[in-house]
Amino acid sequence: MACSEAEEPKVATTPAPAPDGAPPAPLMDGKHEDRTAAGDGDEDNFSAGDSDGKLGGDASSGNEEDSDGGRPASWSGEGDSDSSVGDAVCGGGKDVGRREVRLLAPPSHLPQPEAPPGLTKLVSNGGEDFRPMERSLSENAAPIDVSSIGKYLRDRGSTLSAALARRISSLREQPDDDVNEFNLSGLRVIVRPKEAPESDGNIALKGRISFFSRSNCRDCTAVRSFFREKGLPYVEINVDVFPAREKELIARAGSASVPQVFFNEKLLGGLVALNSLRNSGEFDRRLQEMVGRRCPSSAPPVPVYGFDDEEAEGKEKDAMVGTVRVLRQRLPIQDRLSKMKIVKNCFDGSDLVEAIIDHLDCGRKKAVEMGKELCRKHFIHHVFREKDFEDGSHLYRLLEHDPLIPRCFNIRGTTNDDEPKPASAVGRRLTKLMWAMLEAYASADRRHLDYARISASEEFRRYVNVVEDLQRVDVFALSDDERMAFFLNLHNAMAIHAVIRMGRPEGVIDRRAFSGDFHYIVGGYPYSLSTIKNGILRSNRRPPYSFVKPFGGSDRRLQLTLPKLHPLIHFGLCNGSRSSPAVRFFSGQGTELELRNAAREFFLGGGLEVDLEKRSVHLTRIIKWYSVDFGEEKEFLKWVIPYLDASKAGLLTHVLSDGGPVTIVYQNFDWSENS
Repeated sequence: MACSEAEEPKVATTPAPAPDGAPPAPLMDGKHEDRTAAGDGDEDNFSAGDSDGKLGGDASSGNEEDSDGGRPASWSGEGDSDSSVGDAVCGGGKDVGRREVRLLAPPSHLPQPEAPPGLTKLVSNGGEDFRPMERSLSENAAPIDVSSIGKYLRDRGSTLSAALARRISSLREQPDDDVNEFNLSGLRVIVRPKEAPESDGNIALKGRISFFSRSNCRDCTAVRSFFREKGLPYVEINVDVFPAREKELIARAGSASVPQVFFNEKLLGGLVALNSLRNSGEFDRRLQEMVGRRCPSSAPPVPVYGFDDEEAEGKEKDAMVGTVRVLRQRLPIQDRLSKMKIVKNCFDGSDLVEAIIDHLDCGRKKAVEMGKELCRKHFIHHVFREKDFEDGSHLYRLLEHDPLIPRCFNIRGTTNDDEPKPASAVGRRLTKLMWAMLEAYASADRRHLDYARISASEEFRRYVNVVEDLQRVDVFALSDDERMAFFLNLHNAMAIHAVIRMGRPEGVIDRRAFSGDFHYIVGGYPYSLSTIKNGILRSNRRPPYSFVKPFGGSDRRLQLTLPKLHPLIHFGLCNGSRSSPAVRFFSGQGTELELRNAAREFFLGGGLEVDLEKRSVHLTRIIKWYSVDFGEEKEFLKWVIPYLDASKAGLLTHVLSDGGPVTIVYQNFDWSENS
């Protein structure tokens, strides 16, 4: 069949597949150039003078490779701009095929592609060394002017910034417009005035109400409640949290008594003065004066959080810390075998004595005395905590090498080398900080705590710093009453700390880990919530559903157990759950009386209910778990009457006195978090 060059194909088709190793033939429009170059072994098949792009021989257009495995022949050669690459190819008397490859452009109603500024179409000169996949710009292409692009972007940015600045400045002259809108090229900007916060009953003051307070102060609580009821914002300066501010309180008020209320820089006085101003109407008048007057710099400043330099000045390094640092480097600390057990990170007494003699160049007797002093100050301890220091083969270890240290949350990085403080002083400081937390972040009945805000508070940050002082305090010097209050407060503080760090446990196994795995080092010994409750406060009694006592017969902590068990301690301990008693802390003076008040508060809040019709008494499950502490059920019902309110006490007395049967029902215990 003869080939007709006049025919024009109507439809764009896909080229035939290229041979292996060759890239596919590009789609081309018949009006575009057909850039081709002959391969090394194909010059005989290409007609240089064939302006209409015909190829001779048996080859098909667009499907040939050159001899060196390069590109197809359809990629080489330059045909006439008006000719079609897909013209019919005739060879050997056969109609091999005919096609047209076109570059499809977007429809006319859509934006047409444009070349970026500075770029030109790539034009190849062909040649033997030409490889199309390696080319970027031809020698004749104009380079991209990067500086021009940067200048263009800077100019556009400056124009936009200037326009925004002019327009926003003009908005200040239009305070009545709620919404302002303006358009820039390609940008739409809407400016809305800042919406006023929804009114929550608080009065907007330009001045400042501030008052000095102390933790667990009734008058301070009354002042705090008064401002909250009025919806007045105030700044509280608790001198128990910020001890350095007490000097300022004395300078401004003339005494250290609290509360002391200030309107800006002016002193109003304490609770009595506040009530007098309120009753006379003078309080509202002075308040109106503050609405439009800004707080001067002479007013009591707002407390600065995150700094406790004043407290740090009172800390002194222990006199023996220099010797301890040398011993940490020189002692042959290693794992040893004792009582059929592998004891890690320990040394024997003679090693310590020799190291002290080498360091201080002293006699053996003095070195032994120093070893005993190091043990008394809890820098070192016996590996089984059974002996004081002795010169010999008994094994000892440094406090920081105790295996429980990773689970002790009052040690951060390293042990505390400061001079030990009296346990009573550290206990009072912790109690004041914990009361401050309750007053700021707990409900009025102290049954619900905001743990998220507590963990981010300044009070908690300072608490975490102070509990490090517990590591080497001498708790054996406390009296019985002080010891009971100390460990009651420590238990409740540790429970709050444990909820923040570990979360409230959900299952039985998690609850055991919660009470047994969260430790503090106190006086050189580890204490968990269970150890404090069952070992110290319950006089070393077994926990519920356990066969093991907290302390063994040779444990020195047995000396700290209370000489007499007080069942009331169960109503002063909070474990962070909803059904446990409310959180409280004890003063250490008249602790038993405070426990009686705690028991009354607990039973008033639903710890005991009497159903007269069914002749049943609903009790908290705490009574069942610790029945060994409370005695028989009927005996407990008689014992509990003095701690009930008049109504419940009357009902229970009537049920017990008529001689009829009484059914005791134990309430479900809610273990969910008291948040």
